[in-house]
Amino acid sequence: MKPDTTIAPQAPLRPALIVTVLALLLGLAGAFLSVMITPEPARAQGGATASCTVDASTACIQGSIRTDEGEPATGVVLTVTGPGGFTGTAEVDGTGRWALPVTEGGQYTVALDTDSLPDGQFLTNAEQDERMVNATLGANAGVIFQLSATEGATTGDTAAAFNWDRVGQQLASGIRLGLLLALAAIGLSLIYGTTGLSSFSHGEQVTLGGLLAYVFANQLGMNIFLAAMITVVLCAATGFIQDWAIWKPLRRRGLSLTQLMIVTIGLSIALQYAFQYFFGAATVRIQTANPSTVTLAGITLTVQSYVAMGISVVVLVLTGLFLTKTRTGRATRAVSDNPALAAASGIDVDRIIRLVWTVAAALAGLSGVMLGLVLNGVNWMTGLQILLLMFAAVTLGGLGTSFGALAGSLIIGVIVELTNLVLPGDFKYATALLILIVILLFRPQGIFGRAERIG
Repeated sequence: MKPDTTIAPQAPLRPALIVTVLALLLGLAGAFLSVMITPEPARAQGGATASCTVDASTACIQGSIRTDEGEPATGVVLTVTGPGGFTGTAEVDGTGRWALPVTEGGQYTVALDTDSLPDGQFLTNAEQDERMVNATLGANAGVIFQLSATEGATTGDTAAAFNWDRVGQQLASGIRLGLLLALAAIGLSLIYGTTGLSSFSHGEQVTLGGLLAYVFANQLGMNIFLAAMITVVLCAATGFIQDWAIWKPLRRRGLSLTQLMIVTIGLSIALQYAFQYFFGAATVRIQTANPSTVTLAGITLTVQSYVAMGISVVVLVLTGLFLTKTRTGRATRAVSDNPALAAASGIDVDRIIRLVWTVAAALAGLSGVMLGLVLNGVNWMTGLQILLLMFAAVTLGGLGTSFGALAGSLIIGVIVELTNLVLPGDFKYATALLILIVILLFRPQGIFGRAERIG
């Protein structure tokens, strides 16, 4: 029997404990946002900035252009021509994005001005400096231009784009992604550890955090610090309400884990389309101003990225201390290890599970806020896109172990970002699926998990 499972009877968890945990998260979120350098206002660039919102009468032709080292190709000029003699220009902003609104559907031509490319950068497939795109009102239309450090490079010539500076940049981006991913993955792992349930709706908690921050900071004009505080509180409340209204009643009815998992899938789909209904399909930005960047040791990241990474480390360390040094944390680990024995020891299992749902939702909401700021946008599918990464992380680290979720998140984050050295765009997310398959084939218990015999 493990030491963690032998715990003296304890008093029932009180709401004050939940308030204390939430206050800690809010304080950390406040530190993150209060030390953030105020970004420079967005500049009008060639008649359009990277801010464009679709509606029933507007379509957005947009894209992102980065150098071969992954840095924004700021200042690159694009000219868009289309139906009715339309002509418009757009310029890549400090985040690497450009966008141009159009009010008539149809086929448009997007031409890149090669003379505006940064020094030492060349257009891949230089003879194809024009792209055709069909714009539909109420939707986004994306256009892809890829740059290389070698003149005359073609698509797929990955060796020409490879250099060690880019490796360092992608490695830093991987650590950043891993730390932010860990905030959400630890909550997912704790839920699995205490209930045995793989929650497919946990990604939507991340989306909710980003979208709520967008509403309060962007739409209602609140201070970003206040918006983040309200967001974390509301996300924590959704976790508390979920367990009170859904999961506890279903557990008491004796539903199997398979049935509960199907409920999480249905909840995930319902939330996704609710987000799409209320916010649309476009990517929204919590802050519309261009973020400031800082270069350290040749690595260029936004100020938000550096501070978010620091805050993530602090939150993850405090979470580890909570689980290992406090009575409630040890009780949580005891419930995860053996719920029946924990209940026999005097632990209120239902209250522990409710606390886990509350804290997990708060952490996911905080992750959503920071991801929305760091990645410069959030949409209705943000949670779905990173859900596979979260499952790969907790599986790699070991199901039900918070420290395993942290280690797995860092590994997944780094591998996913390094994949961009050889694969373009969102192909990198397919790497997570490959890793997940390999883990299940050769070490299904994960790095920190225990091998168990079934049957």
